[in-house]
Amino acid sequence: MGTIRAEKSSDLAAREALLTKAFGAKRFRKTSERLRSGRLTAEGLAFSATDAKGRLIGTVRLWDIIAGSAGPALLLGPLAVDCKMQGQGIGAALMSHALS
Repeated sequence: MGTIRAEKSSDLAAREALLTKAFGAKRFRKTSERLRSGRLTAEGLAFSATDAKGRLIGTVRLWDIIAGSAGPALLLGPLAVDCKMQGQGIGAALMSHALS
């Protein structure tokens, strides 16, 4: 794995392609996707993993939500890793980075 960094606007096309490959076109029908629709990620909590050549190989985002009477919370997702890179700890590294 190369680097985990803050998501850039230039990551958009590669991130969307990665998510579609990972979750399929039906990902837009999921409840969590509808909760995120039209909203911005929590400030500073959208990250990209890149390989040594700078190509996007993973993504994680967190979203501010109100969890009923529990109050403010963060919604995780999506978290995805390129299928060719799975099993190498990239998803765990993204999650750890987001939590810290």
